[in-house]
Amino acid sequence: MFKKILIANRGEVALRIIYACRELGIKTVAVYSEADENQLHVRFADEDVCIGPARSADSYLNVPAVISAAEITGADAIHPGYGFLSESAYLAEVCEACHIKFIGPSPQVIRLMGDKSRARRVMKKAGVPILPGTDGPIESEDKAVKAAKEIGYPVIIKATAGGGGRGMRVVRAAGELSHAFKTAQREAEAAFGIGDVYLEKYVESPRHVEFQVLGDQHGAVVHLGERECSIQRRHQKLLEESPSPALSEKMRRRMGAIVIDAAKAVQYTNAGTFEFLMDPDGRFYFMEVNTRLQVEHPVTEMVTGIDIVKEQIRIAAGERLGFKQSEITFTGHSIECRVNAEDPETFVPSPGLIHAFSVPGGPGVRVETFAHSDCTVSPYYDSMIAKIIVHGRDRQEAIARMKRTLEMTVIEGIKTSIPLHLRILADADFIAGKLSTSFMERLLSRPTQGRLAEAV
Repeated sequence: MFKKILIANRGEVALRIIYACRELGIKTVAVYSEADENQLHVRFADEDVCIGPARSADSYLNVPAVISAAEITGADAIHPGYGFLSESAYLAEVCEACHIKFIGPSPQVIRLMGDKSRARRVMKKAGVPILPGTDGPIESEDKAVKAAKEIGYPVIIKATAGGGGRGMRVVRAAGELSHAFKTAQREAEAAFGIGDVYLEKYVESPRHVEFQVLGDQHGAVVHLGERECSIQRRHQKLLEESPSPALSEKMRRRMGAIVIDAAKAVQYTNAGTFEFLMDPDGRFYFMEVNTRLQVEHPVTEMVTGIDIVKEQIRIAAGERLGFKQSEITFTGHSIECRVNAEDPETFVPSPGLIHAFSVPGGPGVRVETFAHSDCTVSPYYDSMIAKIIVHGRDRQEAIARMKRTLEMTVIEGIKTSIPLHLRILADADFIAGKLSTSFMERLLSRPTQGRLAEAV
């Protein structure tokens, strides 16, 4: 087992990794930017190293600075968390060269799954259902026009190195393709340094369902069930739950078996998530693989009782999975709300000083946050300040538990997305489990009575 792990991240995920390391008896090293000097992950780690100024490109994304911090402190492993360098094949390769263990999949798998068009081909070969689309990047606009005609409109243009909705455009008619193609290429180049895009059939109002997997270095792979992630705004998830209201036990077993076979086909190790679109007829189509820990991993932990971060560490240390698929059980229902520092109506970020911060506990409530009274939410990083996770005997109890928790949460000094979450939880379609990726578009198109905070 490792003696010391450097955490190449910040905020609540850095704290989450510290929790796991403390329980495993492993020392931790926090890295931080100049803007994060007073953050809790710096306070609670055993050691800390400043790796640069506030801008993430000069600190949290600075691979040489991260590696130097690990070498200076004698860390024998690096956990990247999620975001920043978590899906960086380059960091994983440098770790190998420096004899520092990267807690995640191999660089080869990260690079393969990071290329969305290559991942499509590999998944198709492994027997995973995929949407009609191009087998690789589209080199020219003329080829894009021809491919779209063969696939049939609507189509979606995606960046091969994409994520977070960048380099992505939906095209419903031939006249829209030229502008969308050029725009997607420019966005992809600006966001990822690679302007390659490919085409895929666009599914109207699908569900977004993903399966969590764990694979050890000895060939064993298990799945930990699915998460429903359909509640999104601009491809950014707002609320997640497990299990999905749409899946039967028979469907879960079938999809789980497909996912395990796919993970074995690419020799996947550590934690990962296979993401799918589910059409209104209940058909699944592969979307992508996230080769890292997910923000929403706590809902899976709540229904399975398995600590995914500890398993990541054990797997990276060469240990075998301590359980078989037949031994994994799913109990109750869990929901996670991502609380963002933003105006709940305009979605404009709301950084600043938090004067008061209090989240109630009670049965089945879990809070992961870096925030506290008199702390500052930085304008330099992601606006998420807390994850509130609840667990209930069933979905109805989980919804009721989340509502009372959010209603009793006190965050003063900044605006947050809590009123919007309460509006989602009160929606009749949400309560009935009628979800799709167009849920938020429909919800936000409805007029509200006064301001959101008053409406809920």
